[in-house]
Amino acid sequence: MEQSGRSAAVLGKSLYSTEDLREIIAILRAPGGCPWDAEQTHLSIKKNFIEETYEVVEALNLGDDALLCEELGDVLLQVALHCEIAGERGAFGWDQVTDGICRKLIERHPHVFAQTQVEGVENVLRNWDAIKRRSKGQGTVTSAMEHIPHELPALMRSTKLQQKAARAGFDWPDVSGALERLAEEVEELRQAVAEGAPAHCREELGDVLFSAVNVSRFLPDCDAEEALGESSEKFLRRFAAVERMALAQGLDMKAAPPEELDRLWAIAKEDS
Repeated sequence: MEQSGRSAAVLGKSLYSTEDLREIIAILRAPGGCPWDAEQTHLSIKKNFIEETYEVVEALNLGDDALLCEELGDVLLQVALHCEIAGERGAFGWDQVTDGICRKLIERHPHVFAQTQVEGVENVLRNWDAIKRRSKGQGTVTSAMEHIPHELPALMRSTKLQQKAARAGFDWPDVSGALERLAEEVEELRQAVAEGAPAHCREELGDVLFSAVNVSRFLPDCDAEEALGESSEKFLRRFAAVERMALAQGLDMKAAPPEELDRLWAIAKEDS
């Protein structure tokens, strides 16, 4: 079928399917399609995938179903694009991707699709990790930890590293040990700052952040990445209030004494 015929075949439908999405992408990348779509590669659109994923998270946080539906479509577009690009070079296609994830889900849920007995969520997670390590040839917990992507946000990656270590038995009995280690790391950071060695400061700051993540794991419903995001939003609101008050008072924030800015910050903090 010529390009014009293919294009006409997907127009005017009352409800489009996954197959229609795949066909539309194939049309866009074919000769006579869209020049931009045709020149894209796996690497050229990798940041788009990340952005679309975060937009899904935003829709979830907002509780906006219409936005969530739209953003999930954008993520599905990225999946379909990568499948089309891979298929063009004979690497894999949509069917191989869906086949792979279906087989993985069946294999990693033996308590549903086989006769394995489990007791609670923790047992399910331990089984999942064990099956995953076996299927990927990861003979040790260290090997599994090394496969956690470096591209993850640092707080998220450190959480995953600590979770895997904890499931192997390497963990504090309760939050008190994690809090004591955090206090020790803060003191070591103070000493590094006093020494004025940049490399040492960077190292100790990293240890403080890593220890803070460790504390978060023991707190109910406390994800380090989300907690920091909420604190960032809180800082933004309070800074905006400080700036409004400074403007109303004709105060130049760059030239104002720290004590005056602290006073405005205290007001903003109290109001929020």
